[in-house]
Formats: sequence, C-alpha cells, structure tokens
Amino acid sequence: MDPILNEKLARVTGTLRGLGRVAVAYSGGVDSTLVLKLAHDALGGNVVAVTASSPSIPGYEREAAAQMAAEIGARVLWIDTHELEDERYSANPVNRCYFCKTHVFGDLAAAARREGYEILLDGTNADDVGDFRPGMQAAAEQGARSLLREAGITKAEVRAAARELGLSNWDLPSAPCLSSRVPYGTPITPETLEKVGRGEWALRERGFREVRVRHHGNVARIEVPVAEFDRLLAQREEIVAALKAAGYTYVALDLVGLRSGSLNEGIAHGRGEAAGAAR
Repeated sequence: MDPILNEKLARVTGTLRGLGRVAVAYSGGVDSTLVLKLAHDALGGNVVAVTASSPSIPGYEREAAAQMAAEIGARVLWIDTHELEDERYSANPVNRCYFCKTHVFGDLAAAARREGYEILLDGTNADDVGDFRPGMQAAAEQGARSLLREAGITKAEVRAAARELGLSNWDLPSAPCLSSRVPYGTPITPETLEKVGRGEWALRERGFREVRVRHHGNVARIEVPVAEFDRLLAQREEIVAALKAAGYTYVALDLVGLRSGSLNEGIAHGRGEAAGAAR
C-alpha cells in the first residue's frame, strides 16, 4: 500500500481506538464500507452499523449492503426513516438533501444512542468538501464525525484502501438515492421512487452497472456511459418494454451520456444552490 495512504489509515485506526465504541452510518457504498471495516478491525464487537431503510433506497442496494456487512462480520441495525413525510423534502427543493439527511442522521443517531453508542461516524471523504452538499451539513449538525475527511483521505484513496483490504465493493459505482433522479420542484412520492427503481433494476439486470433513469413524468431519460450506447441499443426493444412495464410511456437515451448531477444543469450557475445536490 502507498506509504502516505497507509499513514492516513493508521491515523484513522488510532482515532478509532481512542473512541472505543462507535456506530457507523452505513449505506453499503465504498466510503461507509471502508469506515465500517476499519472500525470493526480496530474495535471488534464495539461497533455497530446503522442503516436507513427508506423508499428512496432500492431493495437491491439494501441486500448488497447486508451482504457486505456480513463479509466484514459487523452487526447491522436497520432503521426505518420517514423523510418522505416531511413536506420540505417531498416538495423536492434544491436543498432537498438537507431535509433528508436531517431526518436520516437524526434517526440513525437516536437508534445508536438507544443501543449505547454515543458516537456516530459517516463516510464523508476529503473530496466531498469542495462540493455544495447540504446533506453533509445536516450530518454534521446531527453530530456525525467524518474520520476519512479528517485524515485527508480522497475518493481514489478510499477505493485503493478498500481494494487492499479485500473489500469486494471497492470499485462499486456511486449510487445516490433514487430521489436524485427527480427534477427539482417535481414532488417525490413512494410511487415515483418505485417507478425509478424498477426502471434502473431492469437495466442493471441487463448488465449496466452505471446507469441513471431520470424521471420526467411519463418520460424515462436513460443515462449510461457513452461507451455503453451500442450495447444498450442492441437491447433496445427489451429495454423499452421493461421501462414501459415500470410505468413509463416514453423512453429516451440521453446522448450526452452518464454524468453526475445532470438535473443541476437547468439551474443557473453562480447561485451556489444545487451544485452536487443531485447525482
């Protein structure tokens, strides 16, 4: 392992041993998985993963998170969160993530405290700092601590460390919640999230690891990497049928290709409201 990264990881491990007993806000993504792995290696049974169960997180992601935690040997508490009941969230403003994470981290922290864990860790890394991330602000307000960020560990270093430590999800693509597929101002409902989730699962079943189904009413706008266009078009009829079965009337391929935050493109730059909010 790179000596600099090794030193950073040693710093995290030293901090963990000093904390003694922690809960990890765990999603199954590579960042929080690395935190859970480091915490479990350092503290053993004095670690618990607390994981949100919500309509905005598809079932296949919850299953993958459970499997990854089992590989590590960590205990998981599944917490039902109710952010959709908050109209400030379901109305889908540009700072939607703030209201979401306020609920989610509040619920996770409360569940951890009930189990006797006063310290909650999250997976924020050093690269997250430059973006506008209202969810990160909410997590901090709820008392979550970000050891990867504190140690200066970047996203590339997270993946390198996860690979070195044998974590099978080290190259897992980023998977923001399903609400990020819905244009700002369009209300978020359980039905809409289910529709998006069914559409994306249909594509994942066909071998597309990096995919977004952007929800535009009765139109599904598919984003995959440009290099995947030919493979997608070769399955055009099956994919159209699957997206229609999910509830869409029209199916479109975005010719720009997959990119993070495409729903921010319609918002004027310079206002600082939404950069990084939709993934």
